[in-house]
Amino acid sequence: MYKDPECAVEVRIDDLLQRMTLEEKVAQTLCVHVNPDMVDDEGRVRKRRLHTRLRHGIGQLGKPNQVLERTAEESAHIVNRLQAYVIEKSRLDIPAIIHEECLHGLWARGATIFPQSAGMASTWDPELVGSVFNAIALETRTRGGTQANTPMIDVCREPRFGRIEESYGEDPYLVSRFAVAAVRGLQGHGQSIGDEHIVATVKHFAAYGEPLGGLNKAPPPSGERQLREVYLPPFRAAITQAGALSVMPSYNEIDGVPSHANAWLLTDVLRGEWGFKGYVASDYGGIEQLHANHRIAATPSDAGRQALLAGVDMELPEPHCFPALEELVQSGRVPLRVLDQAVRRILRVKFLLGLFENPFADPPKAKRVNRCAEHRALALDVAHKSIVLLKNKGDLLPLDRRKIKRLAVIGPNSGVLQVGGYSVEKPHGISMLEGIRDKVKDCIEVYHAEGCKIHLGSGYWLPEPMVGKRIRLNEPKRDAAMIQEAVEVAKQCDVAIVVVGETPVTCGEFIGHRCSLELLGRQNELVEAIGATGTPMVVCLVNGRPLALSTVAETAAALLECWYLGEQTGAAVADVLFGDVNPSGKLPFSFPKSVGHLPAYYNAKMPPDARYLMSDRAPLFPFGYGLSYTRFTYSNLRVTPPRIKRGGRAVVGVDVANTGKRAGCDVVQLYLRDLVCSVTRPPKALAGFTRVHLDPGEQRTVELPIGYDQLACYDSAMKETVEPGVFELMVGPDSVTLQSTQLTVE
Repeated sequence: MYKDPECAVEVRIDDLLQRMTLEEKVAQTLCVHVNPDMVDDEGRVRKRRLHTRLRHGIGQLGKPNQVLERTAEESAHIVNRLQAYVIEKSRLDIPAIIHEECLHGLWARGATIFPQSAGMASTWDPELVGSVFNAIALETRTRGGTQANTPMIDVCREPRFGRIEESYGEDPYLVSRFAVAAVRGLQGHGQSIGDEHIVATVKHFAAYGEPLGGLNKAPPPSGERQLREVYLPPFRAAITQAGALSVMPSYNEIDGVPSHANAWLLTDVLRGEWGFKGYVASDYGGIEQLHANHRIAATPSDAGRQALLAGVDMELPEPHCFPALEELVQSGRVPLRVLDQAVRRILRVKFLLGLFENPFADPPKAKRVNRCAEHRALALDVAHKSIVLLKNKGDLLPLDRRKIKRLAVIGPNSGVLQVGGYSVEKPHGISMLEGIRDKVKDCIEVYHAEGCKIHLGSGYWLPEPMVGKRIRLNEPKRDAAMIQEAVEVAKQCDVAIVVVGETPVTCGEFIGHRCSLELLGRQNELVEAIGATGTPMVVCLVNGRPLALSTVAETAAALLECWYLGEQTGAAVADVLFGDVNPSGKLPFSFPKSVGHLPAYYNAKMPPDARYLMSDRAPLFPFGYGLSYTRFTYSNLRVTPPRIKRGGRAVVGVDVANTGKRAGCDVVQLYLRDLVCSVTRPPKALAGFTRVHLDPGEQRTVELPIGYDQLACYDSAMKETVEPGVFELMVGPDSVTLQSTQLTVE
């Protein structure tokens, strides 16, 4: 019966579950991470390496596309052989879920590399980002992947944290909109998952994005109210609105309880309050850390027991703690019904994926769709919209080809392609130098100088002994000589484009957590030296976090925040520099003046008169900020109706006009504030946004709805409620430049 696709999913689960032995049930909660020695040079499975590990079947296989480093078609063939062997070894022919990393593209050779998450967030265009994840799902599924350990939907408010590049910003509403878009893009819109979609795994649940000191896995400074109002909303939206089928707990603890053992979080809230029907898959080694790091479990076996009872259903990436479940059930320390519930959740997703009917990849289709022309064009479109114009003194940008004879392209990130974390070691694509040269090859001479080093070594993984507590910087004398060489290049040119920033090492999961937000190495010295030449200077930032940019912002005539733009980096930046594309990105993070100005997020609860001695608290660049090559004006702000009752709805309207000479796009942003409440509320909170494209001289009325539930708070009894009173509604192009009106809730 369980093999009959005409039967209801729950009936199929019941039938299969009652056929399974205890050993087979435990095997479904386990994962085997693929490694290169599991296949030979011809891509054939070395069955002896897997025989013992798969003797009762397996729940998941991990990352074959990333690890094996083959072409899309070759990878699909190998994954098919691995899957066939899993089914062969399973007495009941149960296929494996195959998970991959898909943060901004499938992490695999030959897949499309899209802009990093921080860049995608700068588009403020969830629909476009949904299209990105639809493409990622297609490329992954055709190669045999059926689960993405993606998206990362942590609200990140600590720029020292190296994983901030993986986030969609500092605001829960903004992150929630991208969370829903990403999940729908990966999974599709139906209850079942079609053969061009995959399971989305929302992570890291919860409160992972604001660790103490910016240090990975450190606990967050939050109570339950902040947890519910800031960190949980993206997960709630991803599950209740988009139907995410997998959740990954965070490494950190919350109020003394690690997330991998937090029954309140994984059972009471996730399943009880939100009705989650999927499975919880541990982060890599997260269960083991209950014993090794958190020290709440005396043994790995006890760590497995605590995790399963709390609500974790599957252990990634290798069987370490969960194999003990067999003995724990037999001894009565874990009830069989708890194990059955975990296996039921895993099997449900396998049935929804259609794995029992079609468990295999499609090699010819994989070859056709991976990095197809449509996906490369989409990557370019997203890269265009990810770029944020932060400064443009004297309208230096866009550059006029007719007025420039010699152009300097300088900087440690100018001639290399940096695409950010969770991507291939040697990415394919277009560097800024290549993109600019291609753009002006018929009319402008381009000169190049590296200028200085960010650090020694390159790539996502630095060789030992560079990895560790420190990385090696360049010799000061060598950097000084490189800077002087760049100065001589800049002097003979009409404009200098200086490309500085970070690497996947200096900002990333593994060692990229910093106590400073200044540019690493001697990059500030390079910027100042080029600025001193008098040659007009455009600085392009390639980075993954908000940086302290006072030196750069003061010295540069124009400043572009480019983040990691993916494989189309050079083409996208060249299009913006020379005006073929008008920049429209907006910052998803506030940029502090210095690390001493943290926290810098736009709606921190601070006294109205809070300031530092000899410095105000205002960020260098605020949340939602971004300029254009044209000008926009806002007028005639109104709310209809001005008073609503319980369950009501209002619409905020504003007239937006393009008063410049170029067509352009602005992001209209709506913020709200509860003027009087029984608990403290933030000074403002994002409540809506939309992109509007206007031709020169065009004016349009933009309408943004406000739902009753958006006015809710958690009162002193921790009950979600809307209190009657007056709410201030604010609209503008960023979180600072705002006009306001009022809405009364009766």
